[in-house]
Amino acid sequence: MSMLMLFFVFFYVGLFAIGGGLVAASFMRQALVEQYGLITDEKFYSMLAISESTPGPIGINIATYIGTELHGIPGGIIATFGEVLPSIIIIILIARFFSKFQEKPLVKSIFSAMRPCTSGMVMSVFASVFSMAVLQWDLFRVNYDFSLLVNFKALAVYVVSLVVLFKTKLHPVFIILFGAAAGIIFF
Repeated sequence: MSMLMLFFVFFYVGLFAIGGGLVAASFMRQALVEQYGLITDEKFYSMLAISESTPGPIGINIATYIGTELHGIPGGIIATFGEVLPSIIIIILIARFFSKFQEKPLVKSIFSAMRPCTSGMVMSVFASVFSMAVLQWDLFRVNYDFSLLVNFKALAVYVVSLVVLFKTKLHPVFIILFGAAAGIIFF
């Protein structure tokens, strides 16, 4: 993939990924894994995990990581620029015209309809990551190997992390560090 094509792939992702990084992740996976075959599912989800663990917006982190992986530092810059340029353009347009249209019924309906779509896309990414990490199979593949369906170590780390997250006031950074340590030790 040329750097120009890399720019346009991430421009597309940035343009249509309304709802944040996890929505962008589903677009990126579709383009980079399924459509162009540039990286494997496993590599994509590893990049997603690292991008979620580092400071900053997930979509931009993934774009930078993938661009750097494919074309070095210039690729990281091009992919990141492609990812953020649509947002910059849209924000400028919205700032210019939104105050005139924000109370229009059509505008309210559009924003109302976008909420469930965005939620569905985030749940799709969650289900896909969960199925690969804990259930050890990919929701998007047709041929399943059910011989080892559940990764019990990963499931235990997931359950412990959820319990600690919801039952204590421990900062999520410590839960991420716990997950990283468990990954180094057990996997």
